[in-house]
Amino acid sequence: MTATGTTRLERLIDQGTGRSPADIVLKGGRFFDLVTGELVASDVAICGDRIVGTGEAYEGREEIDVSGRIVVPGFIDTHLHIESSLVTPHEFDRCVLPYGVTTAICDPHEIANVLGEEGIRFFLDSAEQTIMDIRVQLSSCVPATHLETSGADLPVEKLLPFRDHPKVIGLAEFMNFPGVIHKDPGCMAKLEAFQGGHIDGHAPLLSGRGLNGYLSAGIRTDHECTSAEEALEKIRKGMHILIREGSVSKDLLALMPLFTERLSPFIALCTDDRNPLDIAEQGHLDHMIRTAISHGRAPLAVYRAASISAAKAFGLQDRGLVAPGWRADLVVIDTLEDCRAEMVFAAGRRVTDALFAGRKPVAPIGLDSVRARPVKASHFAVPVTEGETPVIGVMPGKIITEHRRYRLPASGNQTTVDLSRDIIRVAVIERHGKNGNHANGFVQGFGLKKGAIASTVGHDSHNICVVGVNEDDMALAANRLGEIRGGFVVVEDGRVTGEIALPVAGLMSLEPYETVRDTLHHLRKAAFALGSTLEEPFLQLAFLPLPVIPHLKISDRGMVDVDRFALIG
Repeated sequence: MTATGTTRLERLIDQGTGRSPADIVLKGGRFFDLVTGELVASDVAICGDRIVGTGEAYEGREEIDVSGRIVVPGFIDTHLHIESSLVTPHEFDRCVLPYGVTTAICDPHEIANVLGEEGIRFFLDSAEQTIMDIRVQLSSCVPATHLETSGADLPVEKLLPFRDHPKVIGLAEFMNFPGVIHKDPGCMAKLEAFQGGHIDGHAPLLSGRGLNGYLSAGIRTDHECTSAEEALEKIRKGMHILIREGSVSKDLLALMPLFTERLSPFIALCTDDRNPLDIAEQGHLDHMIRTAISHGRAPLAVYRAASISAAKAFGLQDRGLVAPGWRADLVVIDTLEDCRAEMVFAAGRRVTDALFAGRKPVAPIGLDSVRARPVKASHFAVPVTEGETPVIGVMPGKIITEHRRYRLPASGNQTTVDLSRDIIRVAVIERHGKNGNHANGFVQGFGLKKGAIASTVGHDSHNICVVGVNEDDMALAANRLGEIRGGFVVVEDGRVTGEIALPVAGLMSLEPYETVRDTLHHLRKAAFALGSTLEEPFLQLAFLPLPVIPHLKISDRGMVDVDRFALIG
């Protein structure tokens, strides 16, 4: 009940009918009707957090001239890990919302693998304060694999207390698809607990009977498609495909054929992992929209994927259209093709610096999470073995890697690098203070000619990962990470030439996103000075500890041939 004696519902009706002035009216522009595909000349009236009028002229207590502009629904990022932006949820909010992303569906998988329940609680507390509507999916794979040491363990019993939180949508990407198909008891317990709710998928290259079995568990979405053929099979079998374009994983061009009006109800957009430097240089979902339209895709299909189709896929029934009764998440853009956000409204509030300033802070956590033992150059030695040596093959633009084998040169009784074939050292060092494990190997594709690069961002268990040509430089880089409480470090000829501290669980900075953006620019230059040929050497490094699947096949019984799985390192 307001001071005038009217209820909120009565105010919505009165402003929608024009009996009383609307709180805000966007006047003189057009809105993009995602039902018909028309650009409709019309006022857009807002009451509180809801649109109450279109197709008519309105008076408002505040009237904003948007002549010559187009109003579209706010964009929805359907799958991302905010930790991979290297900033806290509050700074992510301030960084990305001005690009028109009014809803973000996140999986705190990274911080959960370091800190467990405390990490999930940190994200839920943050989501209650952000201006952007951050929705949380509960991390399903902590630890992500029994083959690496994680910082935490989240069985279903630890997830259930969060299930009914108003910011929780459901169960996050179910990465362990072999566990689903083989009916692993832990997987089954989580799937049973979330039947009837949303269960997010993660099933790269899975097809045929194996895919059928996976989908029979009630899993409905997938962001891991890397070809149109793979995506179409999954769409035909009822999946909603989340087209991904992040800082490392770039699937947009390969999935471009999906952007049709017929398929648009079954596709959405996501970034998965995108850092502030790429956001500053290219944008966020707006970059995906521009790119798709520039490749001849129909704007109606693209904007549907960015909003209404995404909302429907995740059960967010109140957003995604510019229409009366819908949530007032709106973006005022210049043209459909250029998609430059000139004004953003989140739940009816115009996005300004003052709006961000009104948020309550959330105390950082995990400031002592880097507990790795100091290492020496000798820790990176790899004894000579007979025959060929396994080598991880980096695939630029993808998080998947290849299992390669080469005969490598030796020095004494130790295997060494082969710069002529771009093969250097890689090591994973346990950093949660549990067992001090250290694994060594070789990697091809970084382009380094000298020095070392190290990171505490190492999907999915987030141990220290370091690549390098020189063992002394590798030791210096790894040890420096402990001194700065996590982050990225570049070392050249015995000195640190670039670093960024990420003390929040060894994943996120305490600094404003602008500082992170500028520091990343310097870090790139330092990595390129070592010879790095990768566009995103640090995020590519972060994905090296992922399991490798050299040959994935499904048997006649629909089972994954798990004998072909191998863990790098």
